[in-house]
Amino acid sequence: MRIVALWLGLWAVIGLTACGSTKPKDPPSGYAHRVLASQSVSSATISGGLVILDGFYDTIPKLADIPAGSDPGLMAISPTRNVVAAFDSSSNTVYGVNTFTEADIGNVQLGAPTFNMVVPTSTQMGYAAVPSATINGYSFIGAIDVMNFASSSLLTIPVPSAQQVISNSAGTQLLVFSNDSNSMTVLTPGNASPPVDMSCSTNPPNSVCTIVPGFDRPVYAIISGTTAYILNCGPQCGGVQASVMVFDLPSLTITQTIPVDAATWALLNGSTLYVVGTSPTNNACTGETTAAKTCGRLDIVNLSSGTVTSSIVITDGYHDRMDMTNNNQLFIGSYDCTNIGNVGNPTGEVRGCLTIYNIGTNSVLIPPDNGDVTGLQGFTSRYVEYVAEGGNLRVYDTLTDILLINDFLPEGTINITGHVTDVKAIDFF
Repeated sequence: MRIVALWLGLWAVIGLTACGSTKPKDPPSGYAHRVLASQSVSSATISGGLVILDGFYDTIPKLADIPAGSDPGLMAISPTRNVVAAFDSSSNTVYGVNTFTEADIGNVQLGAPTFNMVVPTSTQMGYAAVPSATINGYSFIGAIDVMNFASSSLLTIPVPSAQQVISNSAGTQLLVFSNDSNSMTVLTPGNASPPVDMSCSTNPPNSVCTIVPGFDRPVYAIISGTTAYILNCGPQCGGVQASVMVFDLPSLTITQTIPVDAATWALLNGSTLYVVGTSPTNNACTGETTAAKTCGRLDIVNLSSGTVTSSIVITDGYHDRMDMTNNNQLFIGSYDCTNIGNVGNPTGEVRGCLTIYNIGTNSVLIPPDNGDVTGLQGFTSRYVEYVAEGGNLRVYDTLTDILLINDFLPEGTINITGHVTDVKAIDFF
């Protein structure tokens, strides 16, 4: 990987003509409730891509897919849903998509795979954490790649073993978490411009990079205004104590620490933070009838009091997906969990990486399905949740928490050829 020397107009507002600030009345597909599913295939006759779904009827219109390489998987979407970034693992290329025109707007090739990226604003800019990136002139691996889809150009900021990147709402401040580290890197990407030394290892602090110590294997954060809630993975990631640390962004200081059972992912709802993970010690499946030997935990944190008010047993694995439906069902997904039984031959218990927690009744349902959960998408106007699990796209009725069965979905699954990894609604509905 190389640092692109010519980086002009990085922080200008890019592509307003291409993306626009007003959604056209009719997109090219003609559908008003569109959902994208990333589809990879292993066939010489069928191409991978981003499949456009009709999210109102749960069907696949007879349309050509949006090209995004042969093996697209992970996707990131802007808050205004006008830009989608899709990572193609076969070429380590990230494709930018204009959702208004349903067409590519440019692509950039990374030097190594990414497992996390973000598109924080409506401009055609994104950020990817690339933990194994090799950078000329640096002895370590890892970087944050700044992706400009409008010009198909790349700017690399060296950050050792960068695994996760979180942005504030303006895209002016990035929190970066690295593997096996007790520090957090804070980037100001607007100051990044070669030949400035932007390294977050050899010359911090500088105008681009500040390293903040005092954490315990931090892996993820949620930013709300000027406050960030940092998740310390603790023992699950080789540390000491899992916790949520309240972090003041202007002063870059830790103001409070709230111990939890485990912490790899979270969802914020008002003053309540839902925190999930799998503890290597407190992992008994108490209260569940299951053949699984280990279970994860959902801790409900009251941020006003700084206390855990409830701890719920859920499926195990590494949790990195969570979504709340419009009727207070919390869908929680993980990967590398304990899979039990066979969904194709359900003669006994069938269990995978999905947990549904009913906030109103304080009850847990483990659906009879197998596989990693790699994508979740709910809606405000429908009582359904799209779940990418085990390469399939399931549709759950959130009123009953079971698969939606109808004329369009005889088996509760949208029949997409290939392997579905991620799913994103590109219309607000």
